[in-house]
Amino acid sequence: MPELARSRVVVFGTGTMAAGIAAGFMEKGLPVTLVGRNAEKAQDCISKSLALVGRADEGGAPHVASDRVEDIDWSEVVWVIETIVENMHVKQQLFERLDSLVPSHIPIGSNSSGFPISKLVDRLKTSSRFMGAHYFMPAEVVPLVEIVLGEKTDVEQANRVVALYREIGKKPVLVKKDIPGFLANRIQHALMREALNLVELGVASPEDVDDAVRYSFGFRYAAVGPMTQKEISGWDGMAAAAREIYPSLSNATKLSPTLERMMVEGRTGMKAGHGFRPWTAEEAQETRAAYMQRLSAAFKILNMP
Repeated sequence: MPELARSRVVVFGTGTMAAGIAAGFMEKGLPVTLVGRNAEKAQDCISKSLALVGRADEGGAPHVASDRVEDIDWSEVVWVIETIVENMHVKQQLFERLDSLVPSHIPIGSNSSGFPISKLVDRLKTSSRFMGAHYFMPAEVVPLVEIVLGEKTDVEQANRVVALYREIGKKPVLVKKDIPGFLANRIQHALMREALNLVELGVASPEDVDDAVRYSFGFRYAAVGPMTQKEISGWDGMAAAAREIYPSLSNATKLSPTLERMMVEGRTGMKAGHGFRPWTAEEAQETRAAYMQRLSAAFKILNMP
């Protein structure tokens, strides 16, 4: 990849994810062009990104707010990523424009969490330079970025993007097959399916499920991942336990009845004031603040040698 000082990243979108994604590049000194539906929203998003990295007033900064793709200078651009509304048709319309406007050597990514990149860009002339680039909220804090290969993605292009993310201190992983949920969300949903099943069966309360995860294997996973942890403890013990446990695990292919009922009742969590339990505005604010503080502490641990 080119030197960061001579590089520029273009981010499409003006929402929370766009601000977090842009902040990750700004923090490492990379100039960002942020494109929105109008220049005012784009400039507001840049201000939010700068605030996230503690640079709320950065006069003369090289960051550009734009509402016109046609006006972008592509000469120093090394990466383009979209994080617009999660609507397949809208994303496809944007990618059709980028297909013809962006020089073919510049890789383009999508932060979509649900749509396969293969389907989004299947008919494009330069589909080989498109790939998934899936972040996790809050994007400015969580290190992981999943670089997802589509059916036509050029691996060399993807590896260049992986190298860029490593340069700015992110933790990219290469997902070699464009499957639903990619990598991390598949693992996360497998855990959530079992957690919800245990609550529904009356085995444990939601609070005790949280504690069981946080203070056992979740605690260990801040130090090493599940594969390395079993290399340390031994696969023989895991295999013996798995033979006993696997037959009783949930293999449901639909949402649990409890979660279906909660959706019907509008109990979607803190934002609705009620999930598995009621939340006051004060409780929600305190919990979110504690969550961000713990994420920052975990980030420091992950960066330990």
